[in-house]
Amino acid sequence: MKVVIAPDSFKDSLSALGVAQAIAQAWQKVFPEAETILCPMADGGEGTLEAVLEVCKGEWREKTVIGPLGKPVQAKWGWLKQQKIAMIEMAQASGIQLVPPSERDACQSTTFGTGQLILDALDAGAKDIILTVGGSATNDGGTGLLTALGAHLLDSNQHVLPDGGLALSNLSKIDLTHFDPRIQQTRFLLAADVTNPLCGPNGASYIFGPQKGATSAQVQLLDQALVHFADISAQLLGFDKRDEAGSGAAGGLGFAAKSYLNAEFKAGVEVVANLNQLAHKISNADWVITGEGKFDRQTLNGKTVFGVSRVAKMKNVPVIVIAGTLGEGYQALYEHGVTAAFSLTNGPITLEQACEEAAELIFERTIDIARLIQFNMKQPLKIT
Repeated sequence: MKVVIAPDSFKDSLSALGVAQAIAQAWQKVFPEAETILCPMADGGEGTLEAVLEVCKGEWREKTVIGPLGKPVQAKWGWLKQQKIAMIEMAQASGIQLVPPSERDACQSTTFGTGQLILDALDAGAKDIILTVGGSATNDGGTGLLTALGAHLLDSNQHVLPDGGLALSNLSKIDLTHFDPRIQQTRFLLAADVTNPLCGPNGASYIFGPQKGATSAQVQLLDQALVHFADISAQLLGFDKRDEAGSGAAGGLGFAAKSYLNAEFKAGVEVVANLNQLAHKISNADWVITGEGKFDRQTLNGKTVFGVSRVAKMKNVPVIVIAGTLGEGYQALYEHGVTAAFSLTNGPITLEQACEEAAELIFERTIDIARLIQFNMKQPLKIT
């Protein structure tokens, strides 16, 4: 029996590797001879870097950069030396987890630190840079990143704009004279699990601004500022990507990456699946086991379980989902490759307790699932 174990992390409790290890240990207790292949996964958000470097045996790099509110932070990025591929997880430098809830400020936060990581990757000789952009604290349209790479954003008095998305309402000119020339010789890939445009009711500010600290009034101002930034960019570049899928990712960093770095956009889980050779590993497998903290209809929006299930469906391999909770509409995933889904708990439990006991709960639920499969394998074929 060959089983591919390809879960996402369980937020605030276990990494994707930790989840995979708990599942593998339980499976092998019931099926000692089974071949278990661990393939930690992610969808472009926090944890993507760890998942890829674990499977691809990449190197961790670290640099002190400017965090989302201007304070220094230690940020890591990944280096696949042989392929000269750099993986930059913007959450490391500009992530919402770096800012306490009471201090979150969508109007002032900056992506400058993410740009600094790109510079570090260019200095290392990167030919390809993969930007994973989930979990941002920012709404600056990626202008902090552009500034770190040498762009000058000026107001009508030729003064440099302060950090943050709100300041873009005063943008008059974007000067690319000192923009790093290595950008033109580097391929960029934008990996995200959202397809929102830059502006409008489904754009970066309206959909994601509130969770980053923006009030209703500030959301409107931020959206107007991003519209203005897009207008100035279109005049400068001669094209306009504001309405393209993914331009609203990470508070509009997607727009900057597509417009100024010529980045190609792909679903984060697809990028991770390709790097981790998921399709190859699933070939000839008997089962695929995947999972995430909350499994519901939102999983259809490009999240890890959806991506893994699609690959498995193409290979005609059944998929088991183990999730912290099963939310509304999860059954919709049955049409996309999921065979069965299981929640970790059978009774009332606090979120804190579930997070603390996640490894044990995953182990126990996997034992139950494996025993059921074992019993079914022992039964004689019934011909009706």
